Amino acid sequence: MGMRFRAGAMGVPFLPMRSMLGSDVLRQRPEAKEMDCPFTGEKLLLVPALNPDVAIIHVQRCDAYGNAQIDGLTFMDIDLAMAANRVILTTERVVSNNQIRRAPDQTRIPFFTVDAVVEVPYGCAPHECSGVYEPFFRHMDEYTALVNGDPVDGMRQYLERHVYGPKSWNEALALIGVDQLLDAARRGRSIANE
Repeated sequence: MGMRFRAGAMGVPFLPMRSMLGSDVLRQRPEAKEMDCPFTGEKLLLVPALNPDVAIIHVQRCDAYGNAQIDGLTFMDIDLAMAANRVILTTERVVSNNQIRRAPDQTRIPFFTVDAVVEVPYGCAPHECSGVYEPFFRHMDEYTALVNGDPVDGMRQYLERHVYGPKSWNEALALIGVDQLLDAARRGRSIANE
């Protein structure tokens, strides 16, 4: 997927790669192709570009224009932002453009790729947001117990309670519990400050 997003971000129809040769990608994904490199003759796997209609990406901070700063690993976020037709940023906090300009080297997603900015504290919950909070382990353990007990019904129960049930983000966070929020934030700060 990462190479497909990279191709989409670059505006090219495909990218060649070696890393998935020998896997089931060709069997599972018929849109991928195999070819001999015209320069070296070695086998390559070609993966088509992927340009999602909409990408929702969570960041630590951004300004109202969408200049986003990401701490820690960016994974595919930058390529995804450049590949998508529309980008919605959710952010732990909206900061001033002056604050963004004080550390321009930390701006990973530029404003011209962003269509909307929404401030959503704890927007990665129950996962982590580097330097802000760590995973919500007890919540994840509860989820794991549900799906290990019965994968289909456990997933249905989880979705009903934590995704479809809450009427707002605050209500969803309240289901997780303030004790888990505070614990995750304490652990996240201790990692960032060491």
